[in-house]
Amino acid sequence: MDQLDRVAPWAALLRVHAAVLPKLERALAAQQMPLAWYDVLLELNAAPDRRLRMSELGARVVLSRERVSRVVDELERAGLVLRERNSDDRRSLFAVLTPEGRDRLRAAAPVYLESIERHYTGHLEDEEIRVISIALGRVLQAEEASG
Repeated sequence: MDQLDRVAPWAALLRVHAAVLPKLERALAAQQMPLAWYDVLLELNAAPDRRLRMSELGARVVLSRERVSRVVDELERAGLVLRERNSDDRRSLFAVLTPEGRDRLRAAAPVYLESIERHYTGHLEDEEIRVISIALGRVLQAEEASG
């Protein structure tokens, strides 16, 4: 396989991301839910006790660490997240999902999922979805392990 063939999947991934992301953002905007908010709320909702150390949250979301802090500030002002001191390590903070935050996430979830289906997975066969998931999961696992 030549170099161009090996770059093509990367180029396609970037172009699909650029084409689909604005459509997801517009769909969620109608729910007064920026995509960055959704990403943070989704990770907190999936975490044990619906809380994560800020450093853990930063590692899980698809935002820069600086942006995570700003988004949590916004979510806190909106009453969707609280920051709590870690009693085991007073230097660290937890981001904690509030009941209102969970309600807003649940209200936006159908729009988010429908948009993913309409603009991404709806264009793919089940086997293609499976192969993409496995392949990208392998890349992610390798990159996370290498630091």
